[in-house]
Amino acid sequence: MDQFKDIRPYHDEEIRLVLDKLITNPEFLASIASFYAPRLARLLPAIMRGVAQKKLKGQLESVDSVATMQDVIAGYMDKMIEDTVTDLTHSGIENLQKGKSYLFISNHRDIAMDPAFVNYTLYHAGYETLRIAIGDNLLKKPFVSDLMRLNKSFIVRRSLKGRELLQALTLLSSYIHHCIENNHNVWIAQREGRAKDGIDKTDPALLKMLAMNQRKIPLHENLSQLHIVPVTISYEYDACDVLKAEELYQLESSGSFTKTEKSDIESIVAEI
Repeated sequence: MDQFKDIRPYHDEEIRLVLDKLITNPEFLASIASFYAPRLARLLPAIMRGVAQKKLKGQLESVDSVATMQDVIAGYMDKMIEDTVTDLTHSGIENLQKGKSYLFISNHRDIAMDPAFVNYTLYHAGYETLRIAIGDNLLKKPFVSDLMRLNKSFIVRRSLKGRELLQALTLLSSYIHHCIENNHNVWIAQREGRAKDGIDKTDPALLKMLAMNQRKIPLHENLSQLHIVPVTISYEYDACDVLKAEELYQLESSGSFTKTEKSDIESIVAEI
């Protein structure tokens, strides 16, 4: 039985079915049209959904596996980096061993681009790309969940409570160990949510979660099985600096900050 079916990324044999469903989803097509041509999407919504669908069909026509899906995404990343990045540098990749899988635990500045840049670096160096942990708070729409799981993301269920949350975290821990044991690299942020004040500290709850699959063995022994690689990412300019500052200001002045349904999606679009 596929015990991880509800949280894992899609497998090769599922990719085409999910893509065919996505490119007929009016809400998804409207989002794509709004991203590329916001004014025309408002004035001529039906026509622009049709244009988006035609463009996507052409781009995704030959996609029939996770690898071919990632080749398409790599093309988008190449163009985005060429258009928006002055210089992208990295160090430390020479310490990785080909054929060995790792758990990359990363500081968290940017919802989408943190794992994307790590993935991009690994992809172009010929390493296995990442399976990416993503919180269910970002998956308000079913098409967003499909989109993320097409790109090797797996779901972290943060919205549960009590016994259900404990079961979900145990399953998550088992899944991460399963990935490493089966030669799949994994990325996870060192804490829930982005560090908006520049202070990076790993949440102890994350380390406890990683050890939940085998509670009877010592913590250090359990974690050593995951071949943990610490990752630090920094950006000269933060595309979401104003959004982060507004949140910090509200927290300081009123003691609370309430996200809307669109907050995280707006941040992702701004970042990209």
